[in-house]
Amino acid sequence: MFLNKIIGLARSPTSVNQLSNLFQRCLISSTSAFQNKLTPAQSLEVSKYDERKDPVKNINEMIKNDEAGRLFAVVHICGKQFKVTAGDIILIEGHWEPSNGDELRLEKVLLCGSQDFTLIGRPILQKDLVNVQATVIEKSLSHTRTHFKFKKRKQYRRINFQRQPTTVLRINSIEIKNLVNQNKNAESLENVFY
Repeated sequence: MFLNKIIGLARSPTSVNQLSNLFQRCLISSTSAFQNKLTPAQSLEVSKYDERKDPVKNINEMIKNDEAGRLFAVVHICGKQFKVTAGDIILIEGHWEPSNGDELRLEKVLLCGSQDFTLIGRPILQKDLVNVQATVIEKSLSHTRTHFKFKKRKQYRRINFQRQPTTVLRINSIEIKNLVNQNKNAESLENVFY
């Protein structure tokens, strides 16, 4: 019935006084009537802290016992991110300093983990926590890319060919060297190449 009155007023031209009188006539019950219907919440018991379920302790035990299994890592190289495991081969496009046969330690590791856990950096993991070793196996040029520019009815045609330098890396190993939460000192980003 209340909705019918509001709809009727909305259809006809009304004044503010008519709307205010309508709302004053409608008595809204107090909230105490609603509070009687509510049931009290059940009391919750606070369980004690179980050290066996501590994830950092479990991860440290896995690292100590060498039970981590096959590790993966997300590394940042030349402005791109690569998810790698030991033995992977990745192709890096663009000019990059290292030459053939150089062994590298990739220091910009965003995250590292295995089947049971993942260590996530903010934004990168500490240098002394994870060791990712890689070897440059090839430096060459990419396949020929054709850039064709054309404007219709203007006798404008240009064909440009481009080959970009590429570097092929093999990931030799991924190791977690230290225990988690052991070194509280955050190292600076000196000597990190972007």
